[in-house]
Amino acid sequence: MSMSTAAVVEFASPPFGLAPLTSFTLDRIDGAEGLYALRARSEAVRLFVLDVLSGDFGYRPQLTDGIRDLIGAARDSDVRVFVVANPADDGVYVNLRAPIVVHRETGCAAQVILEDQDYPLRAPLVGS
Repeated sequence: MSMSTAAVVEFASPPFGLAPLTSFTLDRIDGAEGLYALRARSEAVRLFVLDVLSGDFGYRPQLTDGIRDLIGAARDSDVRVFVVANPADDGVYVNLRAPIVVHRETGCAAQVILEDQDYPLRAPLVGS
């Protein structure tokens, strides 16, 4: 899935808190390395998401076969991982417990909860 232009992302089930929405576009934010806007195609809904491989965040969640199966990915290399970024008065926070996984080729996506991994729901983004 090329990220040079808006990519269509179809969720297997709605992202948390966004039911019934499943169809989105993923647009790169100019001037912000690894930052994207995830926009619903049918409503005025937007989330900011960060590509976890765009910097050295020390975040490498273990993707289980079940997680990859949700989006039809055979290998970890078939998957892009994003975390939701939430701006606040005291900085930007990311949800490391519930990443969004996107199949690189098909755009099929799912937001998953990582089980048995010690990641917080609200972690400060260093340098924000």
